[in-house]
Amino acid sequence: MADVRTLPVPDGLEGERVDAALARLFGLSRTKAADLAGQGLVMLDGAAVGKSDRVRGGGFLEVSLPDANAPTGLEIIAEPVPGMSIVHDDDDLIVVDKPVGVAAHPSVGWSGPTVVGGLRAAGYRISTSGASERQGIVSRLDVGTSGLMVVAKSEHAYSMLKRAFRDRRVDKTYHTLVQGLPDPVVGTIDAPIGRHPGYDFKFAVMQSGKPSLTHYEVVEAFRSASLLQVKLETGRTHQIRVHMAALRHPCVGDPLYGGDPVLGARLGLDRQWLHAVGLGFEHPGSGEYVTFESSYPQDLQNALDILAQA
Repeated sequence: MADVRTLPVPDGLEGERVDAALARLFGLSRTKAADLAGQGLVMLDGAAVGKSDRVRGGGFLEVSLPDANAPTGLEIIAEPVPGMSIVHDDDDLIVVDKPVGVAAHPSVGWSGPTVVGGLRAAGYRISTSGASERQGIVSRLDVGTSGLMVVAKSEHAYSMLKRAFRDRRVDKTYHTLVQGLPDPVVGTIDAPIGRHPGYDFKFAVMQSGKPSLTHYEVVEAFRSASLLQVKLETGRTHQIRVHMAALRHPCVGDPLYGGDPVLGARLGLDRQWLHAVGLGFEHPGSGEYVTFESSYPQDLQNALDILAQA
């Protein structure tokens, strides 16, 4: 049975090709999106569209993902991941620097590269704990978010790290570029997040959502945007993107949550400016507190350079 997902097309994607819009909105690879459109599984306002047709802002894009429950759709495929680097490796865990365009693990509708697939292709042994398609994964980053992730290698590490994330004993630090200048420049957003009641693949601040806590501080202010350091106490899906949009300062390059596409294009971005720069936790083997850092990838640094010259 097909898994049907629907989302409104943001005005910022007006005129975008169907396959590109699908990739941006649903987290699909461009190839997978084109394949679905070619099979007649993509609708725009109720009418079937091809991969090269253009979307309309305000329209509703619907995609049918065939056989969502098929177990073979969630197999880990050992596939090298260009640009993914190993920051740390020991008997208990691996810390990776994940590039944009890579998922943490296989999921329905995603046919692109994954962290677990990349590690398997490189010959790394990871924990067998967890669901078969996400073995060793104790936390995730969005496909469109780059930066640090930790993967458990031993069963003991998996159990200890899962508990540490659950008990909020892991320090997660992100940098994000947002539109405008938040007021105050240092603040906390305490607002529950849940799945948007009308749209799949989208989340929102809502009373019935799960408790979500985000701390932010302006690092540098530019003419049209601000670079923030963000620390999360909770780890809800799209938490930073949802909370910054609720503050009316959406992440630059994030049309799904209100980002201005003109600004994103001027800065050369085709994804949200969001990077996991720091990770700190008690090592499950030694008990020592360990920290890891990641520098900005080229696309994010280029955007900052353009802003600095404005």
